[in-house]
Amino acid sequence: MIDADQTPPSDVAQLRALAERLLQQGRAAEAAEAFQRLLLLDPHQPDAWYNLAYLQHHTRRFDDALASYREALNRGVSGAEEVHVNRAVILADHLSRHDEAEAELRAALAIQPAYVPALVNLANLHEQRGDRSRAIERYEEALALEPGCAMALARLPHLVPAQTAEDPLITRLRGAIAGARAAERADLGFALGKALDDAGAYDEAFAAYQAANDASRAAGGGTRYDAEAHQRSIDSLIAAFPHARAAPAIPATSGRRLIFICGMFRSGSTLVERILGSHPEVTAGGELDLLPGLVRQRFGPPPQIFSGLDAATLQHWRAHYLQGCASMFPCAACLTDKRPDNFLNIGLIKELFPDAVIVHTRRHPLDNCLSIYFLHLAHSMPHALDLQDTAHWYRQYERLMAHWKSVHGDDIHDVDYDTLVANPRPVLEALLAHCGLPWSDRCLAFHESGGVVSTPSGWQVRRPLYTESSGRWRHYARHLANLRAALGDSGGAAASRG
Repeated sequence: MIDADQTPPSDVAQLRALAERLLQQGRAAEAAEAFQRLLLLDPHQPDAWYNLAYLQHHTRRFDDALASYREALNRGVSGAEEVHVNRAVILADHLSRHDEAEAELRAALAIQPAYVPALVNLANLHEQRGDRSRAIERYEEALALEPGCAMALARLPHLVPAQTAEDPLITRLRGAIAGARAAERADLGFALGKALDDAGAYDEAFAAYQAANDASRAAGGGTRYDAEAHQRSIDSLIAAFPHARAAPAIPATSGRRLIFICGMFRSGSTLVERILGSHPEVTAGGELDLLPGLVRQRFGPPPQIFSGLDAATLQHWRAHYLQGCASMFPCAACLTDKRPDNFLNIGLIKELFPDAVIVHTRRHPLDNCLSIYFLHLAHSMPHALDLQDTAHWYRQYERLMAHWKSVHGDDIHDVDYDTLVANPRPVLEALLAHCGLPWSDRCLAFHESGGVVSTPSGWQVRRPLYTESSGRWRHYARHLANLRAALGDSGGAAASRG
């Protein structure tokens, strides 16, 4: 390492200015390189370590980010409680190291007991573990310190369902929405819709969800769903994988059995993974971002990366994925990867892992689209903000799945949510057989298995199977004429079989 005392101050200052300018311009890779050069010259800069960690997190170098945040802490960075929270987010969201995440959050609170972001993240971690009472306590503690904390208040309807339209929590949510900014109005509006739905006030709930989606669009800069562009992307995927190709000679999974669970968001994928994860031979991986992250950040849009795949490229991508699995789940002989949007990547999955198991979850189309509309999804999914856009996305999903099934046939196993909850045993027997697993009674007692669930369905899958969500669309039938029309044949079939 170069001694900083022998380095001209102007060089350090100029490099710091360059790194900060690149950071402000959003040039993450270049900024990270500049900060690394700066810290070689002068490692005694906690803020530079903090910025480097931020960039490493942004570029999915999670272990490097943890190390850089640790350097920032060791060198006395100001606002150490924030650094501990940032480390907790990486550990929980990306590395499935939840005990370590909790330790980081408690370290933040030891420094600053009134630090609301740490309280909210700790409450969220309690939720993911199924500890309802401790989650409520932490959210209420955060609200006592910061009464306008939308992130805390918006979680309460998921923990304490409203009983009537006059429930005090509904009044509390309405009051908070009145004085909130657009992003907060969205969080609170979806929570209000949930509370009103629980209370059976369906028309009011639909109005609340409409307002929440409008607020979400405003908070995201007004981005609209580009139906034509999405349709072209589906065309490109179909063209890139027109037929099944011969399996490569190298081992596909290095002895690890992979089960990819995919389908539309809100189609029952969390429930299916929860059931499979209850099997003694299966480890539930949750929503792994390994494959979408590889596609999204390293190799560009699908039409470019999927052309001309050679054996070396496939081996590199396969090794990247398996290394990520091994770092998070080193002892898992059979691992589930539950990313609903991996239905987009089935062609690539079968090239990378020809022996991988594909489980496709599906649900009543009207229920599925409505459930998406009722969930606050990322701004990168603008189709979720309008029911007709959601219907268009659904139709493209159906088109792509029809193609994958024409190519891969019985390699793709459908699990219908509505059939599963109505008559589980035969559905689960067929599912386990497809996965090459023996029957286990634990799969029927999935709700007793504990563990971490990090999806919006976390509380639903901690209950025994129930049928209340099947046909839920009927409560909102008077608002769904346009959705039915946009779904076309799918909407008509859904209404008739509902």
